[in-house]
Amino acid sequence: MRGAFFRALMEAAEQDERINLVVGDLGFGVVEPFAERFPNRFLNVGVAEQNMASIAAGMALMGKVAFTYSIANFPTLRCLEQIRNEVCYHKANVKIVAVGGGFAYGSLGMTHHATEDLAIMRALPEMVVVAPADPLEAEQATRAIAAHQGPCYLRLGRAGEPQIHDSGIDFQLGKAIRVRDGGDITFISTGGILQTSVQVADALEAKGIRTRVLSMHTVKPLDTVAVLTAARETRAIVTLEEHSVIGGLGGAVAEFLAESGDPGVRFKRLGLPSAFSSAVGSQEYLLAQNGLSLESILVSVEPLLEVTRAL
Repeated sequence: MRGAFFRALMEAAEQDERINLVVGDLGFGVVEPFAERFPNRFLNVGVAEQNMASIAAGMALMGKVAFTYSIANFPTLRCLEQIRNEVCYHKANVKIVAVGGGFAYGSLGMTHHATEDLAIMRALPEMVVVAPADPLEAEQATRAIAAHQGPCYLRLGRAGEPQIHDSGIDFQLGKAIRVRDGGDITFISTGGILQTSVQVADALEAKGIRTRVLSMHTVKPLDTVAVLTAARETRAIVTLEEHSVIGGLGGAVAEFLAESGDPGVRFKRLGLPSAFSSAVGSQEYLLAQNGLSLESILVSVEPLLEVTRAL
């Protein structure tokens, strides 16, 4: 995803001279092409994320489109006050980009785990929250937030994520992408864990369970039409995210369903527990330790499937 983001950012910057990139002394190997092509529109502020957010807000208030970029939770949590007061309050045209959502930097420990970011960014007024699922979504999401007027948060994986979609997806902020159709149960996921949702759908298909899969790349604003359609057309909804079960995609869908007036659908949130992970290891290892392996997910949804089979 990281490579797709920078390719799309370079293309957007070629077409829009307002686009600037501000980084927090990282990204070596991927930021150089932008810095070399647009030296007057690139700034490395050092390990000073509060300054990074404030400088970007100042650029935006002077008519620029400012992208900030850093690892995991640093461009969000370390400078949250600046994002709230200087970016969101002024509806500034700042695009906050975090690379390594979830456990992508799992080997570096909990300081580099981004497991609360969607909830926190989603709570900020004016903020659009986007977590693409694969390189194709990441590329189109970059173009979309560059064109959007106002604050945006873009949560990327790290590198090497497989492409899930065929070419030609219709990417629109606030509109889910239907990856697979089905009428028995719906899996709604955000971010790179979409691949796992597809694998779950394959496993359930082998058991005769028709599974709809939605890529909810935009957590805010949520595609409530897609959620309500799934609630009415399938017998259960499961949300899946590499994020705390509190406040992210699962929370957003649960809030909407609770107020939708349609109580018939069965619903389950799958995500990370609201706890710090003391384990250190690969992304796959940490997901398995926290119940988000393919096998664990299938076990978790079995009670829900038993209810839907009985209907």
